[in-house]
Amino acid sequence: MGFFLFLFLSLSLFKLTSAACHADDQAALLAFKSGITQDPSGLLTTWKSGTDCCTWAGVNCLVNNRVTSISLVGQPDKPDSFLTGTISSSLAKLTYLDGIYLQNLRNLSGKFPGFLFGLPNLKFIYIENNKLSGQIPANIGNLTQLQALSLSGNQFTGIIPSSIAALTQLTQLKLGQNILSGKIPANIGKLKNLTLLSLDHNQLTGQIPNIFSSLTNLRILRLSFNKLSGQIPSSIASLAPKLQYLELGHNALSGKIPDFLGKFQALDTLDLSRNKFSGTIANSFANLTKIFNLDLSYNSLTDPFPVMNVKGIESLDLSYNNFHLKQIPKWAISSPIIYSLKLAKCGLQLNLSEFQPSETYFYDYIDLSDNEIVGSPVGLLNRTDYLVGFWASGNKLKFDLESLRIVKTLKTLDLSRNLVYGKVPEGVSGLEKLNVSYNHLCGQLPANKFPASAFIGNDCLCGSPLPPCK
Repeated sequence: MGFFLFLFLSLSLFKLTSAACHADDQAALLAFKSGITQDPSGLLTTWKSGTDCCTWAGVNCLVNNRVTSISLVGQPDKPDSFLTGTISSSLAKLTYLDGIYLQNLRNLSGKFPGFLFGLPNLKFIYIENNKLSGQIPANIGNLTQLQALSLSGNQFTGIIPSSIAALTQLTQLKLGQNILSGKIPANIGKLKNLTLLSLDHNQLTGQIPNIFSSLTNLRILRLSFNKLSGQIPSSIASLAPKLQYLELGHNALSGKIPDFLGKFQALDTLDLSRNKFSGTIANSFANLTKIFNLDLSYNSLTDPFPVMNVKGIESLDLSYNNFHLKQIPKWAISSPIIYSLKLAKCGLQLNLSEFQPSETYFYDYIDLSDNEIVGSPVGLLNRTDYLVGFWASGNKLKFDLESLRIVKTLKTLDLSRNLVYGKVPEGVSGLEKLNVSYNHLCGQLPANKFPASAFIGNDCLCGSPLPPCK
């Protein structure tokens, strides 16, 4: 009897302590829901009046049954997992809120939510991959308690407010994939706790400020896809011990690639592609033993290229510089995990029939265009099961196209301006892009969706989209 009395009292006590969420919080969340006009995947179906809002999908209550975070995340691979509407200012009632995570919802619109300034416990803002627009508020620096601010993947315009330097507790600042313009504020150097700074895919101009000597906790620096100019600032050298991702591609940066980058021994990814870098690369690059992704393509870099001591590179792109490598680097061929090898116009002089990488299983992308390569790619490509793209235009490859095994994953095949012969196999019909122009192919084309430009300049091809066979 005593045991059952104990159990009854325990359950009664549990009911008292697990009371439903606060009425203000429920009203705030239901008002948010009423501002949503489309919810095709039912992200908010559990948000119903009269039920405990602490049990609703995406809602957490960690303090006194008060809502402490909202986390609504769409799935990029599911087309219907989005929300259309605006972010209701009624969320200002959630005074215990410490985190708001509205990510990949795609169709949330409106300005920066001003009510966030009135939430005293707010530490984390992740409003990513939506359609918010307008300017980032000039007084954003008033949110001094913030530890993470991400507004990436929206449509914000204007400058990055200088008051952002007051957010000295920030460990993450992500403003990438917007339409921000102007210069990078130099006082961002005051954010000494930053581990991630991402300003990529904007329209930022001017030089990269020389502010990094105080940002020694940075692990990730992403400034790619802007209009930045000038040289890589010397203070970036102070990031050497910890930096893992340095992404400066698709800008207008110039000068020599600094020798000090050879000291970045924690570096996983270095992207300096599509800039105006010139000169040689320091032999100290051999020290980048942990690098997995190296992209120096589309610059004006010159020989010699240093021998790397990588343990296993995943992707390498040295295309369209002034290199004369002659052979594919052994340190790339020997990598057991390489999936992307792009060496277009790198002065390669080899017989592709003799190219024997140690492992072809992971290859997704191979670009050997505009070199002096002879032989056949069949031995290489017929050993790959997951190839997505192969580019080898502008060489002297000579083989029967019908001997090529076209795997299901292959999307792009460019063999233009070579010495390829035989018929065009039916397997090409499943490709998204094909170019076999200017070879020695002959015969009737299989049913295909490609333009005539994909086939012109051959010996005797016929059939749609070329003239019919006689």
